Amino acid sequence: MRKNSPLFDARRVSMSLDFNLDERHHTDEATHAMQLISVSGVQEKFPAVVEKGKIRLAREGEQSTHILKPAPWNASLSDNRYIPANEHLTMQIASQVYGIQTAANGLCTTPSGYPVYITRRFDVAPNGSKYPMEDLATLIGRSEADGGTVFKYHGSYMEIAEAIRRYIEAWMVEMERFFELVVFNYIYANGDAHLKNFSIIRYDDDYRLAPAYDLVNTALHVRDEDFALSGGLSPMLPKSDAYSRTGHPCRQDFEWFGKEIGLVDVRVRRILDKYSSVPDMTVKIVEESVLAEKLKRTYLRIVNERVSRYIRSDW
Repeated sequence: MRKNSPLFDARRVSMSLDFNLDERHHTDEATHAMQLISVSGVQEKFPAVVEKGKIRLAREGEQSTHILKPAPWNASLSDNRYIPANEHLTMQIASQVYGIQTAANGLCTTPSGYPVYITRRFDVAPNGSKYPMEDLATLIGRSEADGGTVFKYHGSYMEIAEAIRRYIEAWMVEMERFFELVVFNYIYANGDAHLKNFSIIRYDDDYRLAPAYDLVNTALHVRDEDFALSGGLSPMLPKSDAYSRTGHPCRQDFEWFGKEIGLVDVRVRRILDKYSSVPDMTVKIVEESVLAEKLKRTYLRIVNERVSRYIRSDW
């Protein structure tokens, strides 16, 4: 199968890899390749380039243009072989159903038949130079030195909003994008939306919120919290009656959060209205995905449960 899309600048590229990444686990080549990646996260990632219509691993000193993410080798994760398909599915729902700006992405296949997620590096310009970019953990001042290995989960989404106002001149537009991403991550059960999975990038002279990346329905594989960040939306915000009784936020909590971060009420309502039901297009994309049939049903059940929590205030 060959792919012709923005993922490859309209070039026709084979999505069938001629190498197995699982064979590189714990090898010197894999370890070195993974060290070349500056994108955060614990999932194994490999820098890649496209050459003569094929995808290959980047060589030492070579600027990568894409990132390959195979299924984690951590077998303790439920149905871990489907994590690449999960990420591709969730990213497609974000972009196709809700119009969220996301990193270009797709699914490759290894010779053994395993799916591998591929994404284009949005921090690399067509000429190979890199756009200045910082993740929110860095901008807020969180690091492993003072927060341990889980430092990126310490904080709240309010802190990210404050950083957006501080570093982006035209912050209102980017704040709406951020707000919708917070709502999307809740509805689609992305329990890994931590500080390093939000970034600010500079194109020309303008700073803006980077395209969304690392969107995964983590509840499909692990028992997860509603929010990745320990402080949730904001430790300073009051909680709705539904949130206080059940431990899960509802629409009212997101309305208060949207107002607190400076968004206009009508814009907040317009965004929140989009998540009051599960769109038919979401169901269609899930059903057409390469997830196992059981996982497709579980994915939709999780999302429907989140929507039910979100729209009810009488729990």
